[in-house]
Amino acid sequence: MYRLTVTRKAAQCFLGSLTLGTVPSLHLSARSVFSPAVIRPHLRPQRSLAPPLCAFSTATATPVAMAATDKPVEKFRKDYKPSPYLISTVHLDFQLNEESTLVQSKLRIVPNHAESSPVSLFLNGHADVVLESIRVNGADLEASHYAADAQGLTIKSGLPSGEWDLEIATRIKPQENTSLEGLYRSGGMFCSQCEAEGFRHITYFLDRPDVMAKYTSRIEADKAKYPVLLSNGNLVDQGDLEGGRHFTVWEDPFVKPCYLFALVAGDLAVQEDTFRTMSGKDVALRIYTDAHNTSKVAFAMQSLKRAMKWDEETFGLEYDLDLFNIVAVDDFNMGAMENKSLNLFNSRLVLATPDTATDADFGRIEGVVGHEYFHNWTGNRVTCRDWFQLTLKEGLTVYRDQEFSADLNSRGVKRVEDVARLRAAQFPEDAGPLAHAIRPDSVIKMDNFYTATVYEKGAEVVRLYEALLGRAGFRAGLDLYFARHDGGAVTCDDFRAAMADASGADLGGLEGWYARAGTPRVEVGVEHDAGAGTLTVTATQAPPVLTARGGGGDDGRAGDAQAGEQGDSPPPLLIPIRLGLLGADGAQQPLHLRSGPGPDPAGGSEAVLRLEHQRQTWVFERVPARPVPSVLRGFSAPVRLTVRGQSREDLLFLLAHDADAFNRWEAAQRLGTALVLERYGAAVADGAGDGAEARAARAAGEADAGLADALRALLADPRLDGQFKAHALALPDLAELVPEVPGADPLLLHHVREAAARALAAALRPELERAARDNSDPPGAPYEFEAGACARRALKNAALGALARLGGEGVTQDLLARFRAATNMTDEAAALAALDRIGGKVRQEALDAFYAKWKHEPLVLLKWIAMQAASNLPGNTAAVRTLMQHEAVKLSNPNTCYSLFLAFARSPVNFHAADGSGYEFMADSVLQIDQINHQVAARMVGVFNSWRNYDAERGALMTAALRRMASANGISANVYEIVTKALP
Repeated sequence: MYRLTVTRKAAQCFLGSLTLGTVPSLHLSARSVFSPAVIRPHLRPQRSLAPPLCAFSTATATPVAMAATDKPVEKFRKDYKPSPYLISTVHLDFQLNEESTLVQSKLRIVPNHAESSPVSLFLNGHADVVLESIRVNGADLEASHYAADAQGLTIKSGLPSGEWDLEIATRIKPQENTSLEGLYRSGGMFCSQCEAEGFRHITYFLDRPDVMAKYTSRIEADKAKYPVLLSNGNLVDQGDLEGGRHFTVWEDPFVKPCYLFALVAGDLAVQEDTFRTMSGKDVALRIYTDAHNTSKVAFAMQSLKRAMKWDEETFGLEYDLDLFNIVAVDDFNMGAMENKSLNLFNSRLVLATPDTATDADFGRIEGVVGHEYFHNWTGNRVTCRDWFQLTLKEGLTVYRDQEFSADLNSRGVKRVEDVARLRAAQFPEDAGPLAHAIRPDSVIKMDNFYTATVYEKGAEVVRLYEALLGRAGFRAGLDLYFARHDGGAVTCDDFRAAMADASGADLGGLEGWYARAGTPRVEVGVEHDAGAGTLTVTATQAPPVLTARGGGGDDGRAGDAQAGEQGDSPPPLLIPIRLGLLGADGAQQPLHLRSGPGPDPAGGSEAVLRLEHQRQTWVFERVPARPVPSVLRGFSAPVRLTVRGQSREDLLFLLAHDADAFNRWEAAQRLGTALVLERYGAAVADGAGDGAEARAARAAGEADAGLADALRALLADPRLDGQFKAHALALPDLAELVPEVPGADPLLLHHVREAAARALAAALRPELERAARDNSDPPGAPYEFEAGACARRALKNAALGALARLGGEGVTQDLLARFRAATNMTDEAAALAALDRIGGKVRQEALDAFYAKWKHEPLVLLKWIAMQAASNLPGNTAAVRTLMQHEAVKLSNPNTCYSLFLAFARSPVNFHAADGSGYEFMADSVLQIDQINHQVAARMVGVFNSWRNYDAERGALMTAALRRMASANGISANVYEIVTKALP
């Protein structure tokens, strides 16, 4: 499942290309082209008649009233036990109606316990599920044998020995389901979302990922209203019924857990294509959406075909069914969901045309379509034993989608984007009150653990295997993993064992990465001996500042994470450090290892140092002159790195010459961080009482000449990718700067960063104007989504954003002209964002024109909402409260909530207003949204988690807001968990 959060999804989704200080995530494909679509109103079923799969007497049981409970229960990984029962086959029958839906299930129950007589069976349920009947082996079960409450159904007695059939009828009301879990209505469509624990909102079931079964699903509905009826697997029957109704029957030949079940019913149009697999099988590909959106799915279809081909060529993984469906859903909590053969997508991540979507939107669609397709093997064919193992499927699949995008586009730029996201979201999470290991030890609501740690850091841990084993070794390990566990529900330990057994490598030092929270710290120092011609590299590691509660292996053994909390040092981690050396001319130097652990690079330009003790030393020979070390190339491990003795001149040299794109960008980031922090210190020391912005302007002074010269040379270098230049121009984001300043004043730090960026823009003005001019398309040029064109737009719009900081009538009029003449959303949104920065009358005129043009395109209006909510205009909180009443703002829609509230939280001027009004607004909004959608509200609470990083006054205001939310009546378990863990 592709999570939708403030970084990997929400910030990208709602801000898109609107964030000026950073370059949005962009996945480019030189092979991206548009082809004519095959559009049909819907699939017309053949006329036939079939009875329901499960025949029930629905008058044998009295509906059970469910009493809701607000008391949260914490669950622990160490308490895992196999289910006493399994389910081999599931037959589902859905009778969809406007007032309610009848769900009939027939389950083949298989004992999985050692007791001589049957034990009680507990099936998960929910307060919104009404039990209508229950039968065992065809006979009604007496009421004395079972009990139901808001948590589930317990069959206490009356169970036969051996395998047996359980038939349950339940009634639900999807139209009243605003949580968007289980079965719900989105517009005029029925759709489902069952990960992590949504299936229990549909019927009583063993709702856990280690219970895997084969599913057959029958769906019945009004044919005129819902001509398309979809579920998992292959379509095996369909037909018309009396009363204007019709049905379809779907059969999935592969076992799966219930979280992968999916259902869609609606009046949808479809775009069709085919893909021929490497074995010669033709797979039907279909993307369903509302009829007026069919012209917007061609790119998603092409992305799907590229992903299928890439997975075959890279990992030898072929699709296993005859049909692959995607459905675009407007109201969706997550980004997308990998249900077997029926992927459900947030509409934002499927629909795109040049007019309505930015380059970043296209890149995101390509990556997310790939992510969900790749889950077919890493998540569906092999799934998680329990939800504590979530990173097993998500971390691995994020790694796979990152590699997919890197192979199709610029690998160096992709790595920069991925690490920037990691540092902006996951590093703060790892240092905050909700820090947790990638394999957490306890949870109240599993929905709250779809986090940057589980996804992004989980992907970095998978990347450690590749760094240590090489690509061939990693592929061999993955092949063994599938060979051992296809069709199973397994653990992170099983993955590590397959990697170790396939390679023969000792990977025991990687276990700690699964068990500990926090970001490890690594220090590297180098000493050159000119007489001996040697270079000695010494690396030390220190444990994270924060550690997870508990830890250990998947057998529940206590691990080493707790030791850090008690003051003892946990065992060292295994950390690969990729190293290169640059000579005085900037060329890479050959490496010859004299002593130290690890393979000898034998004259190659890179070495992977295997740091597995607290301190280790390597000696390289044939190094006649002092080189400049390039350490942690490609960000080979998710650590906080210090290079002892690294000078400003070394960083400028790396920025000018390093062959590793990531470390070249990293040099610019380190120089930018040092610049901002130095001037922040000066602003703090400024005793004048004329406000943060004035003090920041005085502290900024002139541009740093050395950094300006380095960036000037970078802009002039024709060999460099335009996107890389755009990234290098941006100073570090506030989220990365705040942790570097104890007790930071976020408003002052923001103004210092802006002043420093403005000074650099002034120094580079001729170069920025040239970049904007030289990378502008001539009038009438058609839009192309290909690597070169996207790179030009990225550099042009980064230059325009920088010039907007300088203001002036000439800049304003140029931006206004570009906004009006834009022929694609990338340029239109970028010009609007630049005008927003300038402010004044022209800002409002541009916003009004944008709304008038796009008011009938809800996805485009998300950019308009986010632009206004994220504005740093002083006093904008009141304007955002007013914006909530606008007809374009639908608070029942998760995309709207993320665009409005999470964008507002990115405004340091207003969210961090000294009077606490921003915190008050967010707390009010969390409580309001919690009454509609618990998952969305819980994600909104996350903006308060970093309160410890700020000055005492703001920390007190943020904790007061947290306490107010914690004490509110009727808050959900989702919000309760986040709030109580964030509080001191």
